[in-house]
Amino acid sequence: MEAHWNHQLRARLDGLTDDEYFWSPVPDAWSVRPRGSSTAPVQVGAGDFTIDYAFPEPVPAAFTTIAWRLGHVIVGVLAARNAAHFGAPAASYETWEYAGSAATALDQLEAQLDVWLAGVRGLGEAGLRVPIGEKPFPEAPMADLVLHINRELIHHLSEVCLLRDLYPHTKPATNGVTR
Repeated sequence: MEAHWNHQLRARLDGLTDDEYFWSPVPDAWSVRPRGSSTAPVQVGAGDFTIDYAFPEPVPAAFTTIAWRLGHVIVGVLAARNAAHFGAPAASYETWEYAGSAATALDQLEAQLDVWLAGVRGLGEAGLRVPIGEKPFPEAPMADLVLHINRELIHHLSEVCLLRDLYPHTKPATNGVTR
């Protein structure tokens, strides 16, 4: 993942603007929004911004903005795992302070990715064989979690890149954030 991040993904995220970050290409897309401005069934977060959710998830799944996708990767994919496995502070969707700007989100992403990559590098062969210890597969080896997180990062950050590719070809809307 480190080579993919350093030689492909990071460069694709450079210059991400706040308009792109909050851009909603479809009505009612889930996003990160100023507290109190969402109409989603569930809005969680500890700071001035919350992330949209619903339980159970709607069918079809809600479309999501770059802000939402980065929030999911930062918190659900990286920060919670960093806390569970590499001694980072506890993190959850409910307690996270979501970024109100693209630059802050990218800083959060880079910080969480740095913790994850350092933790994985420190596992060594023996550490990759240790059981994960968390649901849904507590007996699976840590190597399985590492592969899962790499797949999640590639999957969701590729979606972010696709939205960036679409953005210049559309009329931007800022998804409820006044600029």
